Amino acid sequence: MTDDKSQQSYSYAQAGVSIAAGNALVKAIAPLAKATARPGADADLGGFGGFFDPRAAGYVDPLLVAANDGVGTKVKLAIDHDRHDRIGIDLVAMCVNDLIVQGAEPLFFLDYFATGKLVNGVAERVVAGIAEGCRIAGCALIGGETAEMPGMYADGDYDLAGFCVGAVERGEQLTGDKVRAGDVLLGLASSGVHSNGYSLVRRLAADKGWKLDRPALFDQDVLLIDALIAPTKIYVKSLLPLVRSGKIHALAHITGGGLLENVPRVLPEGLRARVEADSWGQPRLMAFLQAQGAIEPEEMARTFNCGIGMVIAVAEDDVPAISAALESAGETVHRIGAIEAGPRGCSVSGSAGTWSAREAWDAAHDA
Repeated sequence: MTDDKSQQSYSYAQAGVSIAAGNALVKAIAPLAKATARPGADADLGGFGGFFDPRAAGYVDPLLVAANDGVGTKVKLAIDHDRHDRIGIDLVAMCVNDLIVQGAEPLFFLDYFATGKLVNGVAERVVAGIAEGCRIAGCALIGGETAEMPGMYADGDYDLAGFCVGAVERGEQLTGDKVRAGDVLLGLASSGVHSNGYSLVRRLAADKGWKLDRPALFDQDVLLIDALIAPTKIYVKSLLPLVRSGKIHALAHITGGGLLENVPRVLPEGLRARVEADSWGQPRLMAFLQAQGAIEPEEMARTFNCGIGMVIAVAEDDVPAISAALESAGETVHRIGAIEAGPRGCSVSGSAGTWSAREAWDAAHDA
């Protein structure tokens, strides 16, 4: 006698993967991608890859620069609190900000969205945010991958990765070789926590019992969850004209490792960054996080952006013009320090009272 089980007919759907849902998603996001079209890319989806023509984008002899990133455990906050619509902006920001610091214009972007099961339009909302990030950065969303993988993720969970390619004309790339002792450090204000430090944020939220769906203690007009999940600022369009002018000596995107560890990444041997924390006001969100966790100033300087999302090294004589141009582009600019001769690295210092310090403090990192 034949065992009935041996006659069972299997399908991909029974295994938990819906081809129809995947096809529906591609149809839903195609117009979003189309809206990001730019010279060099037509942004049609559905093929096995995406084409980009650097000459159509205006480049003569370009170097290509590539970056990839995710958004860390910030994505878990988005999942747990139904904030899927703008987490895609973070994904784009983390990649394109890493390109502009090398002098490159972001040209095209691809995303990877992985989940256990496609449900309730969540992926469409996430990809809509990715498309919005691409629009802000001026790059084309030319493709991506949606992976439905039953058993790999808890119900409702997903993860994101982004991949971006940019270009810079040969000889115009930023390598740090222009940086000199005496250069001034300008800081551009961040829009919040950006996309680093969220494992600590989530630990504090759990241990302290924060009510994330209630107004923030430091701003009664904003829910705490919305303050914490504000998208990473994209600096591309305000910085690109200045990069191309040749006036910027170096740029540092302040991500994991904070000010202490990111600024030295763009310095040559023999030069050191000195950052003065007294020179800008600590954002209320950062003060809240520090107070809640009793976090020492040195730890703040290597964990969070502390209100500065991008650091710029420029010649003293160019400070007024560059500051004015950035402010006209909508940036908030602070003069935060200088470049000095010394072992390659960075120091961040503050007076008593700055970042809640009981006495004057100095944090250092040698690269």
